[in-house]
Amino acid sequence: MESTEKSPEHKPSPPPLFPLASLITPQPNNPTNTIPSSSSSTTTTTTTEWLTNSSFTVDLSVLRSSVASHYAHLPPKPIEQQQQSQHAPIDPPNRSYDLLNSSSSSDGEEQETKKARKKKKSDRKSRDSVVEAARVFFGNERKSGVRAWEGSDSNNSKDYYFDSHGDRDNLAFGSLYRMDVAKYKLHSVEGVSSEGRFRGRRLNSMSGGEGDGDGLDGKVLNNGRYWSGKFAALERRKDFKHVRINAPPSSPGEVCEFYEFIPLIEVSDEQLPKKSNGEVEESWEDEMLRKTRDFNRRTREFPHDEKVWIEFAEFQDKVASNQPQKAARMQMLEKKISILEKAVEVNPDNEELLLALMKAYQRRDSGEVLIAKWEKVLVGRSGSYRLWCEFLRVVQGDFSRFKVSNMRKMYAHAVQALSAACVKLYRQVHQTGKSLSSDRAVIQQELTLVDIFVSLCRFEWQSGYQELATALFQAEIEYSLFCPSLLLSEQSKQRLFEHFWNGDGAKLGEDGALGWSTWLEKEEESKQKVVANDSLLENDEGGWSGWSDPPSKDVNVRKSPDSFVTDMDVDEDKEDLEAETIDHEEDVDSLLKKLGIDADAEADHEINDVSTWTRWSEEEMSRDSDQWMPVRAKSGTTGESSDREGDEQLSRVVLFEDINEYLFSLCTEEARFSLVSQFVDFFEGKISHWICSNSRGWIEKTLGFDELPSSILDNLKEVHESVTKLLTVSTTFSLECLLGGSSDNSRRTDMMRFIRNAILLCLTVFTRNHILEEAALVADELFLTNMKSLTSSGTPSRALAKGLLKNDRQDLLLCGVYAQREAAFGNIDLARKVFDMALSSTDGLTLDLLSKMPLLYFWYAEMELTNFVERGIESSSIRAMHILSCIGSGVKYSSFVGQSSSLQLLKARQGFKEQIKTLRLAWARGDITDESVALICSAALFESLVTGWTAGISVLEEAFSMVLPERKNQSSQLEFLFNYYIKMLHRHCDQSNIPQVWQSILHGLQVYPYSPNVFAAFVGTGCRFTVPNKLRLIFDEYCRKKPSVISVLFALSFELGKFGSHHRIHALIERALANEQLQNSVLLWRCYMAYEIIVACNLPAAKRVFFRAIHACPWSKKLWLDGFLKLNSVLTAKELADLQDVMHDKELHLRTDIYEILLQDEMKM
Repeated sequence: MESTEKSPEHKPSPPPLFPLASLITPQPNNPTNTIPSSSSSTTTTTTTEWLTNSSFTVDLSVLRSSVASHYAHLPPKPIEQQQQSQHAPIDPPNRSYDLLNSSSSSDGEEQETKKARKKKKSDRKSRDSVVEAARVFFGNERKSGVRAWEGSDSNNSKDYYFDSHGDRDNLAFGSLYRMDVAKYKLHSVEGVSSEGRFRGRRLNSMSGGEGDGDGLDGKVLNNGRYWSGKFAALERRKDFKHVRINAPPSSPGEVCEFYEFIPLIEVSDEQLPKKSNGEVEESWEDEMLRKTRDFNRRTREFPHDEKVWIEFAEFQDKVASNQPQKAARMQMLEKKISILEKAVEVNPDNEELLLALMKAYQRRDSGEVLIAKWEKVLVGRSGSYRLWCEFLRVVQGDFSRFKVSNMRKMYAHAVQALSAACVKLYRQVHQTGKSLSSDRAVIQQELTLVDIFVSLCRFEWQSGYQELATALFQAEIEYSLFCPSLLLSEQSKQRLFEHFWNGDGAKLGEDGALGWSTWLEKEEESKQKVVANDSLLENDEGGWSGWSDPPSKDVNVRKSPDSFVTDMDVDEDKEDLEAETIDHEEDVDSLLKKLGIDADAEADHEINDVSTWTRWSEEEMSRDSDQWMPVRAKSGTTGESSDREGDEQLSRVVLFEDINEYLFSLCTEEARFSLVSQFVDFFEGKISHWICSNSRGWIEKTLGFDELPSSILDNLKEVHESVTKLLTVSTTFSLECLLGGSSDNSRRTDMMRFIRNAILLCLTVFTRNHILEEAALVADELFLTNMKSLTSSGTPSRALAKGLLKNDRQDLLLCGVYAQREAAFGNIDLARKVFDMALSSTDGLTLDLLSKMPLLYFWYAEMELTNFVERGIESSSIRAMHILSCIGSGVKYSSFVGQSSSLQLLKARQGFKEQIKTLRLAWARGDITDESVALICSAALFESLVTGWTAGISVLEEAFSMVLPERKNQSSQLEFLFNYYIKMLHRHCDQSNIPQVWQSILHGLQVYPYSPNVFAAFVGTGCRFTVPNKLRLIFDEYCRKKPSVISVLFALSFELGKFGSHHRIHALIERALANEQLQNSVLLWRCYMAYEIIVACNLPAAKRVFFRAIHACPWSKKLWLDGFLKLNSVLTAKELADLQDVMHDKELHLRTDIYEILLQDEMKM
């Protein structure tokens, strides 16, 4: 339908709703089709001659007022009915045809008519092509039937049009086409409802592009749309204020009033209702001023609150991010530094503020100035472990200043400073009369000292000085654990240890090692025997031995002429020797020339063959794998066979001068055990939980990974299996295939023997320590298995376990460890005999030994339950109930005969409740031991077998409630208990409530965000019961809030198993490497480079990653050699030669000379 025409002289026409009506002209043959035209200047439409029916030309303006008056008294039609009426089908209009002309036309007129038709047809085709091109370009086709568009300069004959065809591209139907949407420029904010505001926002989000795109109308291009650059620049102004429109409260049945819609005609402010819920938001300048005033007030009121100062400093970074000029950003950085300096002045002992200040200095100052400021800070706070760790990280990651010798000096300063802080604490504790072993401050300080020492050993190992790292561990353990029981000062102790180190006695881990104190006793005994034998010989000879002239005391006696002759002869002999040496050197030079090697050539002679550098890197890797034990200077041998020449052997000798700066004494049992445990873990031995994953030592250890350790590799394998078993097509890519194993077989065999010998020696100090005993048995198994020296199918460590039990019959926990090893190899019957023997031998034991019995009961019951779950043997669960009923009821253990009675089970349940009640007070104080955790696990296991798994879960949850929340984070025992809780949930996963399991795991991630076991459970459960995108969101959250190497590794393993996109994996690694700490992770850089080479097959990208990696981690020799081995196809020989020169400049330990490879080639030729 058409509206009545209004003449422009009576009333100006308001802006039309559809601006492009002037571009649409009706076609003569098809009035329903409209094609855009480039010109439309007429203000009235002319009626064609064939439209003779009055219905086509009737003026409908006369009906306007009558219709409005007729429907004025009716209530407004609901929106649903309006939409249904819009979608109602409309009958197509009746078609009319031109009448045939009866008069005949001439041939010339017919030809002209044909030409005109052809021209019109070609014009129509060209216009259709333009429309089609526009449709393809803009992604949608402009609707036909619209005669006018907003912004056109033409005067339209109609004031409005009815949308009778139901255009799906307009705002009312939920989708928009940016060229067909009317432009509404709101006259005033007052009266605009939330509905209109929300629609406008949806329009902004769905429409993209800078301008209107209507090239035929200049008005739209000049004014622009609200998404155009003009209005975007306006919103970027700092004084720009947004208006937030709040939705008015309305009842569910309330009908919307008229003014809650956007009016399509211009209405004055007086005509609009005054109902508005809009509020003017503050501009960026207002927000900055308000927050600055607020921070100033809070820092004055709470000057000792570190969070307020840190938030104030971080707010300066937010302000600087909105500054386009570099000078303005530097000005905000200066302001941030001044804020932190004031904060440190008020709180001089706060480490968080100091670290924030030093990080701000790092963004502004040069390297030398920054190091000077760090030294000034560390002089005043030399006992701070966190400050030393951050300082060492900054110096170690500075590529331009990095050298191995400089880093050794820094580590020596750190060890000596922390050792001096320990000595200072010793004196303070002695003055108070307390015991050193029970003082918590002393224990914590010594633990940090051990962590710094282990970081030094890791640095030496990764730099290529593996013999020095091994010698450092040997020397420190001997110095701290096996010191002679003599009252010596630190200087006297070091002189005495120098005598031991330079002697020919076997050191820790070598065959025949006795320990420093025992070796010293043996040597004293041997000296006394020698003295006694000498005195006996003198007594046997007896008598007078004759006169002897005393030596002359006059040193300046004149020489006789004969002596001058003798001196001349000596000089002549020296000249002859020098001449012979010169002739020998000439012979060597001639031999080298014959081999094609010019000794007079420059040292940096260019080698053009890339394969030569490849073979050099392979030889270097091989020697690194073999040469890790130090060589003794006198004998020239190690605890293992060595076939290298003398010069090479001398380079592997570690003198006392190389280690004396890093020696320190330890007094507490916890620090000594931490040293031994980290030593076993450093050399890839298997050791049970001894440290919490939230501790600083564990985090530093994960940051120092350069390859995947076996413990984390097992968890990653479980994750890969959980991800791939649900896929129809399995993937071959995993982190294990990217990086490979931790070491080769021969090297692992030698290390296992070395660890076994070292642990057996340490067991003389840590008597009846089941953790070290288990590590020794596992190391012996791996050593014998790799050596393939088994003579029977029994357990490899059986002989060692029996030997240890023979020395100490009352070591019941050793019996439990040995029984577990037998069960691991399938010998269940023998394991039961060992357990029964240990549990039946409790008569006459001390209270200390009896207090450890819950561990033995729990291990026995867990072994039986594992046998029941894996093999389906029903009797194993009955045996487990019998074992647990004995410890619950408190009766003496008896061997299994049959199923326990109901009365015995009832007594056991009541006994468990009473024993747990006695643990509440100790756990509330933080006194949590391995035995108490074993008792809790036994009670939970008993309830799950007797009552049901829900009862067992409730026991564990009740145990967690007995501990204060802040103590859960730093307890390794509670972390073990939580891992057992997750294990029990997984065991009954099919029967349990999935949301409960999922929420428990998410809670565990919050408490232990650096635990590999929790992440493995998280991925395993999430793959079965939630969508992958949910897991990705959680991974991203933890990588952003608490970034760690562990979270990134498990996220990468998940994406590799799920065939994750390259963009997703790139984003994960890049976000991780953007972190200040993770950018120094060698393992992440190696993973990134291996992914680009193996999975993405993008060698140029891998080359770029390699250069970034060595710039961030210049100390890692393995990272440098990855470039030689994996990128030899994209790196030239000149680049490889330059890389080796840089490795020499950085003082990395290179064992192979490139001329050795050239000499081998010449020998082959």
